[in-house]
Amino acid sequence: MRGFFVALLLALAVSGAFAQTGPKRMILQATAYTSSVRETDSTPFVTATGMRTRLGVLAVSPDLLKVLPYGTKVRLKDLGTVQGRGRGQFSYLFEGRVFVVADVMNPRMRQKLDVWLPDRATALRFGRRMVELEVVEYPRR
Repeated sequence: MRGFFVALLLALAVSGAFAQTGPKRMILQATAYTSSVRETDSTPFVTATGMRTRLGVLAVSPDLLKVLPYGTKVRLKDLGTVQGRGRGQFSYLFEGRVFVVADVMNPRMRQKLDVWLPDRATALRFGRRMVELEVVEYPRR
């Protein structure tokens, strides 16, 4: 009988039953950034994890790394500006795209995320928006 329980626990561990769990949906304030030295550090095209910047890369505030560790895959939904205008204006960037947490924001930021965009004009138009974040997959440990 003990062998059965050991086998069951092993099967559950292998199947990911003990994978990290956390919030599946969150509403957060989002901004956008580009690969500019004035917005990043001295390696503007490389994230904190060593990944190259590209559309689909997210930076999160340091406090969110506890619930959204590096490698977490998410989907985003544009809820509009912090004043409630322009809902869905940036849906074309989000629809059908899975984003990955690969960078971290400045330590002074709290409960925020940054979406990497290829050009400054689009990033400025993006401004400060509210987004709904849905976790697709947590990284394996």
